[in-house]
Amino acid sequence: MTTRTNATEAVAGPPKPYGDNKADQTAGQRTTTDMPTGGDGERGDTTMRHFTVHHDGVTIPVSRGGRGRPLVLCPGLNSTQADLYELTGLLRRDHDVVTFDLRGHGLASAADRYSFEAFRSDLVAVLTELGRLGLPSPPVLVGYSLGADLAVHYASQRPDDVAGLVLIDGANPLPEPFITDADLPDFRAMARDLAARQEAERGTARQVLLTAQEIHDLNLEIDVVRSAILDRYREIDRPISMIMSSSIAGDSGEGRAPRHNRLWRAGIERLVRERPHVVASWLDADHRLIFTHAPQIAQLIRSTQVPATS
Repeated sequence: MTTRTNATEAVAGPPKPYGDNKADQTAGQRTTTDMPTGGDGERGDTTMRHFTVHHDGVTIPVSRGGRGRPLVLCPGLNSTQADLYELTGLLRRDHDVVTFDLRGHGLASAADRYSFEAFRSDLVAVLTELGRLGLPSPPVLVGYSLGADLAVHYASQRPDDVAGLVLIDGANPLPEPFITDADLPDFRAMARDLAARQEAERGTARQVLLTAQEIHDLNLEIDVVRSAILDRYREIDRPISMIMSSSIAGDSGEGRAPRHNRLWRAGIERLVRERPHVVASWLDADHRLIFTHAPQIAQLIRSTQVPATS
């Protein structure tokens, strides 16, 4: 079910980081390989291009394939480009899709710091390298969870470098903190459980190298970032579409879930009141919507009205 309105974030599914914003000036270096592959859909380009960007002491793996309008898909905290395989394949049918892994995720190398600013610098490095490669037009930025916040911060500083934004269950200008003192025990436990489960993925394209403490600290940082993100939206004059979960914290009527779900929706309602051009769509899902509702999300992205730019 798809509805229009607002959203909330963070209890079920991968958590996310926030941070502040500073222009990154690190230059990327790359190595490139092309390899044919199938399964990108009938209309998609079957050639996959892989390269790496080196910056800030980390190596970021980038993949590009498909045909059509350029689109850059930024994953969130605790998600990788391998996790987003289904959505990526659907989008490559009619988009030239670029995906990558954030530091400490997937095939990217580990780092000595994990913060919103550090992850933002990864996105900047990838987009800077794509600029050197010469995209035919500015890309649509699609961000999931933390990736949505990173996309908003990037676009607020470089609006001419993007055609539009599609923000999936993130970048929510919450009217009050999502994580209160009463929530801290649950969020610490969630981070511990998540880090323990991720041990089974070590050495694979889905691995996440962050510790439970790092995951927890990033969730707290996200709250701080989102408290000021409305100012970022005011700097963006490009089309913005939100795809939000109706029950970010799950559908339980007990405990903290109802408050988190109400707050998630209130944040998006606040955004739409402030920025009426923002289009918000709701999916009857929790924060795992990008994995459980990939076809619906792909269709919403295809229907996003982004004027052609050059």
